[in-house]
Amino acid sequence: MNTKPFRSIEQLIAGVLTSDGAGVKLTRVLTGQLQQRLDPFLMLDAFGSDVPDEYIAGFPDHPHRGFETVTYMLAGKMRHRDNAGHEGLLENGSVQWMTAGRGLIHSEMPEQEHGSMEGFQLWLNLPASRKMIDPWYQDIPSRDIPEYVTPAGVTVRVIAGSSNEVAGAITRPDTDPLYLDIHLPAGTRFDAVIPATHNAFIYVYRGAVSVGDTLVDSRRMGILKNDGDAVSLHCKEDSRLILIAGRPLNEPIAQYGPFVMNTQEEIHQALDDYRNGRFI
Repeated sequence: MNTKPFRSIEQLIAGVLTSDGAGVKLTRVLTGQLQQRLDPFLMLDAFGSDVPDEYIAGFPDHPHRGFETVTYMLAGKMRHRDNAGHEGLLENGSVQWMTAGRGLIHSEMPEQEHGSMEGFQLWLNLPASRKMIDPWYQDIPSRDIPEYVTPAGVTVRVIAGSSNEVAGAITRPDTDPLYLDIHLPAGTRFDAVIPATHNAFIYVYRGAVSVGDTLVDSRRMGILKNDGDAVSLHCKEDSRLILIAGRPLNEPIAQYGPFVMNTQEEIHQALDDYRNGRFI
């Protein structure tokens, strides 16, 4: 039973239309201005188009250091390759979890010339003590993502953390992330437990979802207040959303593009290492 008030919506975010990689159009939902508020999360991009010219050029080779990327594909095919020798194909419903650590150069390129490509990429910070760990990579096929269905017919996919005693595909002790993909049939309600210590938000990508008296429309983020240990979601129409929460690191954030460290000196070192071929 919930022991504290359900969390309410603190702020609604529309995101910023932009492009990245070689011109892939996307919406940057979690921007740098929200990094401290939503620590340990650094960025959330939502991409989705059925126009090949808006995604076909993909994301050619580019570097990362100091954090993790979590890519969740709702539709489409994307090929990952990196200079550590990892390669994998992201398909409908699958997840790619990559730890950049001390440095990695990778590409993410579409393997389709038509049809829809839709999904999310989340950046999850690493603590100072782990920013220079060895890079790591895992593909999680859709069939390996645990999910359950409530008596009301709500489907919950547990990408990270745990929900209703269902353990997710990934755990991370430093930030204890929770990442749920929730499908709500019209007229249903779903209550999710969120540790009171965690910062949390939802992003609705189909329909509209109410949190208390606040309606979060499609393609909107709702930042959840830190005022409870659960959230209650309900809808009038078929709706889908992701719910993301994590324990804040409460460390300084120094970012320069794809490098996220704790100090400017570490950023300068990252640039020097990259320019001189010291990533891997």
